[in-house]
Amino acid sequence: MKKQLQEEFEKIESELQEMSRELFENPELGGEEYKSSQLLIDFLEKHEFIVEKGVVDRPTAFRAVYDSNKEGKAIGFMSEYDALPGVGHGCGHNLIATMGVGAGVVLSKVLDKTGGKVIVYGTPAEETNGAKVPMSDAQFFDELDAAMMVHPEGESSMSGESLAMDAIQYSYHGKTAHAAAAPEQGINALDSVIQLFNGINALREHLRSDVRIHGVINEGGTAANVVPDYASAQFYIRAKDRAYLDEVASKVQSIAEGAALMTGAQLSIENYELSYDDMRTNEPLSEAFRSNLEALGEETILPAKKSLGSIDMGNVSQAAPAIHPYIGMNMPGVVAHTTTFANQTMTKSGMDALRKGGLSLAMTGYDVLTNADLSREIKRAFEETKK
Repeated sequence: MKKQLQEEFEKIESELQEMSRELFENPELGGEEYKSSQLLIDFLEKHEFIVEKGVVDRPTAFRAVYDSNKEGKAIGFMSEYDALPGVGHGCGHNLIATMGVGAGVVLSKVLDKTGGKVIVYGTPAEETNGAKVPMSDAQFFDELDAAMMVHPEGESSMSGESLAMDAIQYSYHGKTAHAAAAPEQGINALDSVIQLFNGINALREHLRSDVRIHGVINEGGTAANVVPDYASAQFYIRAKDRAYLDEVASKVQSIAEGAALMTGAQLSIENYELSYDDMRTNEPLSEAFRSNLEALGEETILPAKKSLGSIDMGNVSQAAPAIHPYIGMNMPGVVAHTTTFANQTMTKSGMDALRKGGLSLAMTGYDVLTNADLSREIKRAFEETKK
């Protein structure tokens, strides 16, 4: 049956390559991926997927389903297609998108024999305000027995972890005054922000080593001779797991409140981007993907990378067994979010990654549909991560 999957991939491979090129040549930023999402939707609908557009109030998000109408597992593939300002597809989302839809279409061709259904999720704005978060909140992924995506990289590596992350803005409201003639009449909002930074720096000594807190002053006043009545700072707060991140965020909030008390300013707190949960790789599912990638000729698959970043796939992994491995483009050491990375996606090595990554996803989905022992192990491992 896996030979049939390879044959089905060969039938659509040139079209997938062309779609990847079209995405590459017409990059769209997060939330603006109208042409990109429609390109993928048209492809899926041509292959008889039923597509729900504009889900979770995101015009460029979608959910596409091919249902065998027979009993069986539900397999989900993620497609990302937002670009970066200035560098286009410097994170390879043109490959992620086409690997996701390609895997979905290939797997759909054997569902009449395996039963079950395959769902492709169009998940915009991963780089800024990931749609997987509201999708997860709306329980889109609760129906899945396996949720998968694969990310291009210089070298192939196993699915690993990512940090949970909150993106929080602390805003202080004070009172203007002439900074020289009547400073006693003012309340300096910028002083509050400075005390916030000082307090956070003192807190670092007493946090776990996996915590990352980094921020900027995005508003700090307009003139040196006017006491600033408004100032704000934006921070990313990260930790290995959501439970500890919530503890850290609470400590930072106390510091922020203390800074307001010190100056007399009023404080307001809000998320300026969505929060991401930590990625929890499902190891049996990850091993199945690795086995399939090796069967397709990938000789070197590195262990999971230690990640200090955050991805919205983390939220998916809290709702369903999930993996987020990396497929190599034969360029060790390449740095993501660069034009060099973007250009590599369109080389022969990039197209080879598209084939191996998309096929490995489809083959792993087939394993979940047909291997009862594997499915039980995947479910058991998922339940363990929830304890």
